Amino acid sequence: MSATAGTLHHRAINTIRTLAMDAVQAANSGHPGAPMGAAPLAYALWTRFLRHNPADPAWPDRDRFVLSAGHASMLLYALLHLTGYDLPLEELKRFRQWGSRTPGHPERGLTPGVEATTGPLGSGVANAVGMASAERMLAARFNRPGHAVVDHRTWALVSDGDLMEGVAAEAVSLAGALGLGKLTLLYDDNGITIDGGTGLAFAEDVGERFRACGWHVQRIDGHDLDAIDAAIRAALAEEERPSLIAAATEIAHGSPNKAGTAAAHGAALGAEEVRLTKEALGWPVEPAFHVPDDALAEFRAALNEGAARQDDWRERLDAWAREHPDAAAEWRRVTAGELPDGWDAHVPTFTAEETPAMATRQASGKVLNALAAALPELVGGSADLASSTNTYLAGLGDFGRESPDGRNLRFGVREHAMGGVLNGIALHGGLIPFGGTFLVFSDWMRGAMRLGAIMGCRAVCVFTHDSIGVGEDGPTHQPIEHLMALRAIPGLTVIRPADANETAAAWKVALERDGPTALALTRQSAPVIEKAACARAGVARGAYALDGDPARTPDVILIATGSEVALARAAAVRLEERGLAARVVSMPSWELFAAQPRDYRDEVLPPGVAARLVVEAGVSLGWERYAGDRGEIMGIDRFGASAPGAEMMARHGFTAGAVAERAAALVERLRAEGAGNP
Repeated sequence: MSATAGTLHHRAINTIRTLAMDAVQAANSGHPGAPMGAAPLAYALWTRFLRHNPADPAWPDRDRFVLSAGHASMLLYALLHLTGYDLPLEELKRFRQWGSRTPGHPERGLTPGVEATTGPLGSGVANAVGMASAERMLAARFNRPGHAVVDHRTWALVSDGDLMEGVAAEAVSLAGALGLGKLTLLYDDNGITIDGGTGLAFAEDVGERFRACGWHVQRIDGHDLDAIDAAIRAALAEEERPSLIAAATEIAHGSPNKAGTAAAHGAALGAEEVRLTKEALGWPVEPAFHVPDDALAEFRAALNEGAARQDDWRERLDAWAREHPDAAAEWRRVTAGELPDGWDAHVPTFTAEETPAMATRQASGKVLNALAAALPELVGGSADLASSTNTYLAGLGDFGRESPDGRNLRFGVREHAMGGVLNGIALHGGLIPFGGTFLVFSDWMRGAMRLGAIMGCRAVCVFTHDSIGVGEDGPTHQPIEHLMALRAIPGLTVIRPADANETAAAWKVALERDGPTALALTRQSAPVIEKAACARAGVARGAYALDGDPARTPDVILIATGSEVALARAAAVRLEERGLAARVVSMPSWELFAAQPRDYRDEVLPPGVAARLVVEAGVSLGWERYAGDRGEIMGIDRFGASAPGAEMMARHGFTAGAVAERAAALVERLRAEGAGNP
């Protein structure tokens, strides 16, 4: 595989380099250096080892390739175009332009062949760990002796910046503990970041760190094709440990004046330097975006090879299906992302007679375990909090090195990696992942959740201990701003159920959605509302009138979420005793409610009723949209304190009596102002 000047390998590698240079120069924006330096690594992997079919980017048994170093997007776009994916050269010429399929960082669902949306460094490492975990789980479930229908690898190209990020460190540690032997990271070790050499802030021995985490580690010259080839083969032979190939490369290799410098990291080389670089590489200066015929043919061999591999897999799949028709039917269902018929019959219903009160985290655990048998694709765990978040699937084992069929994921104290791994499992397909931690630690997961929302990952984040009702742990563990912070993420559906039945309904909504869902659940008990059918329908619509005469215009509307719904209901009784008609609206999800038709929203919250009191134990910011100009908000715009949960709620005014007094005063004020209800 010599890449000496004039060889086909040399021309193919320089094709990647010059496409990256030309695209970044045309846009006058981007990162040319990394694609130029990592081109030999990418060329060797994509033309010799990667099992994929450019004609079918969704082939279930393809290898997954994640460009965790998302700033090097032109490396991936060049590879996708050259190997025959539906990415014409014109799209490379429109790099970073409005409406193109070559955005600044790779976006899944926009560009054929892009497995994950990357750019925030380190996230792709965690995604790759999730994908490798999903492959092992599905292989354990569906493969049979003599039939390996799930048998592929996960590769990721990572940068110095990726490996500086904490999320990558968490994911690397987890992957080593799990022994993910089909995961390989190719480390583009060019020693340069935006500010200069990595030595400014990165002095560790990366290889030794990975070895300490249980990885198989190799160090090579990243410009030596023979060394790259041998290292990848060694990684393929290693079955017990994930592999790191640390490849020493030169950023902007070939550029006379910018190679090895930070100037080539995040800006176009400049027209003159592009000319000089092409001359140094023995490349035609014009036309731009030149692709030699023989180099293109070398890359396009992936089409025939990929088709042959997929045809072989189809034959093996058919043979397996004939012997195992039930498993084959399940395979078709889960790979299509479909839920089985009648699955929701397993969603439990709770009665006040049998269960007067229950923490919604406890109800969630009961729902989750009831659904586990009906949904074998449901897998997940927690950040070392299974007993607190009630996210353990009883009797279904722990996923690990020796137990690939386990459905419980032990993430350890690694919230950020957990979020990225959940995304990776969801992106892989065939499984529905969930992960649990305390709501206050959603801060640790926010980056991964945002990316999951961008990609539409079907994952469920289970957040418990959802308010100052946590109690004695104090302000560090009492979420205040977190519900609003989650509601601010576009594409994320946040549900804060009021009781056990709303919790069951929330799980049903979460599992039926295509995108991510966050459940906010209580530590403290909440009374079970004897309106299960109403709750299921109401949660699916985001908000509903729980109490109050629907035929009568209320004097005041009490809007509440979570455990505060019970306070609102008790306050409504006191208001009725005063002769005030109160409507209680449970609003577990802003996002679901906002998606309803205007008629329904006006039915729940009549526009003519100005007296609206919102009751939620969190920041008041944002609730103005539902309280209206004349309404009021009972929230918490300060941090909590250390005291028992019930006392915390009472001292912050969250009692039935306080809610009733506030509502009555609101009605009196509006009547005095002449702004009462018609």
